[in-house]
Amino acid sequence: MSQAEGHVEHYAEHHAEPDIIIPKGALRAAFALVIFSVVAAGVGRWTGVGAVHTNHAAAVQTVALRFEDRPDGGISVVSPDSGKVVGVVEAGGDGFLRTVLRSMAFDRQRHAIGAGPAFTINRWADGRMSLDDPSTGRRVDLGPFGDNNKRRFTELMSMGETR
Repeated sequence: MSQAEGHVEHYAEHHAEPDIIIPKGALRAAFALVIFSVVAAGVGRWTGVGAVHTNHAAAVQTVALRFEDRPDGGISVVSPDSGKVVGVVEAGGDGFLRTVLRSMAFDRQRHAIGAGPAFTINRWADGRMSLDDPSTGRRVDLGPFGDNNKRRFTELMSMGETR
């Protein structure tokens, strides 16, 4: 054995990394927690237990509107009955409105539904408001997002034709 090899062996013996030992009880507990989480999420998903359900009273006002992108980055608000542009959301403004509409459009893409069907904005007897997509069944309750955002959808309702 050469002197260099001897130094390497001596270094390895005295400077080895200590083995990390994880207690079996901790591993079993972590595994049990993961299994419990997956089972609980599955049960909740299949049975609806633990899911938030919002049951609205009867709708007192419903307005159907379509939204179309404009070349300038704005959004045209279109009456689905007449096909007329009843309003415009200017480019760069109304971040909340744009985010909600983008989210709804993405959901339609996932379901292979085009931009043709109208969305509905509903005012409920209990005072709540929602944006609904009848083609996907998705509903966004607008109340939790604050009065300013709710007011913007109220303005959109006034642009449309009440059904």
